[in-house]
Amino acid sequence: MEDSLIEVPTMRRFAGIDMIGDRIPDETTILAFRHLLEKHDLGQQIFEVVKAHLKANGMAMKQGTIIDATLIAAPSSTKNEKKERDSEMHQTCKGKQCYFGMKVHIGVDS
Repeated sequence: MEDSLIEVPTMRRFAGIDMIGDRIPDETTILAFRHLLEKHDLGQQIFEVVKAHLKANGMAMKQGTIIDATLIAAPSSTKNEKKERDSEMHQTCKGKQCYFGMKVHIGVDS
């Protein structure tokens, strides 16, 4: 979560964190917050509030998963011992920018 808040702008916006003025909570702080939510059984209550807000705005959600698709860049040259590219690396485009590397998809749910 700490890494996501640092690296993913949408996660920072969701959490209301401004990189310039706000400190990003570290792993220990995030874990302590999670334990407080669990101790007081607040996770389900928060989820119900979010569902009610969505319903009031004409939307619905029964369950959810956050998916982060990250691009890990790799050198496109073949300057390795075998003089060939890594077979797991491919070219992909994000918007109008093309990259050579690997896609990593991370899914998180309850």
